[in-house]
Amino acid sequence: MGKNDFLTPKAIGNRIKAKGLQKLRWYCQMCQKQCRDENGFKCHLSSESHKRQMDIFGQNPARIVEGYSEEFERTFLEHLKQSHPFSRIAATVVYNEYINDKHHVHMNSTKWLTLTDFVKYLGREGKCKVDETPKGWFIAFIHRDELEEIEGQKRAKRDRAEQIEEDRHNRMLREQIERAKKLARTEGEGEEGAAGAAAADPGASELRREQLDQPLGFQLAAGRSSAATAAATAEQQQQRAKPALAFEDDGGGGGGSAVKGRKSKVEELMEKERAAKSAQAASDAARAAQHAPQQPQRLDHWLAPGIVVKVLVKRLPEYYKKKGVVLRVLDKYRGEIEMTDSGDVLQVDQKELETVVPQPGGAVLVVNGLYRGAKGSLVGIDTKRFQAEVKLRGGAHDGQAVWLEYEDFSRWHGTFK
Repeated sequence: MGKNDFLTPKAIGNRIKAKGLQKLRWYCQMCQKQCRDENGFKCHLSSESHKRQMDIFGQNPARIVEGYSEEFERTFLEHLKQSHPFSRIAATVVYNEYINDKHHVHMNSTKWLTLTDFVKYLGREGKCKVDETPKGWFIAFIHRDELEEIEGQKRAKRDRAEQIEEDRHNRMLREQIERAKKLARTEGEGEEGAAGAAAADPGASELRREQLDQPLGFQLAAGRSSAATAAATAEQQQQRAKPALAFEDDGGGGGGSAVKGRKSKVEELMEKERAAKSAQAASDAARAAQHAPQQPQRLDHWLAPGIVVKVLVKRLPEYYKKKGVVLRVLDKYRGEIEMTDSGDVLQVDQKELETVVPQPGGAVLVVNGLYRGAKGSLVGIDTKRFQAEVKLRGGAHDGQAVWLEYEDFSRWHGTFK
């Protein structure tokens, strides 16, 4: 057996001496070597292996310190998540548990000088809920499901796409309006020019079809001699068409003059019927809007402080289908829930929560719909329609009894004044 073998008395004695934590000032993070005394640490500093590691550190010290900081943060949060997932605990307790491992990343190799700086960093980044008390700093891990983060990213991407599409649609509408204005100005100028040309040439006239029930005929004029004949023929046709137009409204104009753009009787009756239907529909809509209450748009978020909810997070079996009280609402869709049984505080998305229907006579808070924010007491339950009758208290609807869906109200953790 060799002098430095694993089972020699010297090797066993060294392992016994090295058991447990040693002084931090005699630990070299670059070499991951713990020395037992100052003399051993000085010998290590003068060794070739330590000098090679220090040469590597000197090439890019900022990146190496950043790497140690990232590893320290990751391992610290993993330990906190596994050991105290839903507890509010002192930061010093978690740190003492973390450094029990001899091979942990020491804090003196990171960018944080003290544990207080590290705890404040976790609070600023939103990775832990941090509280300063007379007994020290307390932290609580904030759970963030990866699926929820992915869903939030998809929602943000969808909102950006909808905004871009709306901007493009508005831009196209503005362009169409500009083109219509230009076309209107061009047509106005053209009509003014045509009116001037007609005044200059009295022989020019508009081509109109006076008789709708007869085939359209054209007469080609060979010269000025046949122009009088064509004019006489047109006048005779107008005289024959007058009796047929006797029952039409001449509108106060000349009785024998033809109406420009004249429509058939069937088209006029259809237009009158459409106008009457439109006027009746507008009148009915105005009357309904006047007498019926305005129904507000239902919102996709319903959490409110003070209501009792049921937790449906299957990955947390100790809290599954247990009730808690909403302490406060975070960004409309996440709530801070205090569990009724254990007193633990969770942060849960509303997709994993459910409203609670109390016993008849219990206090409720309306969380969605027309009466959102109103308080009341439960009168009765209709299990077939999944509805409940609630008698509202206070406000403009005091004493009114309304039927609400189960998801539109929840038990209220409070009492009426």
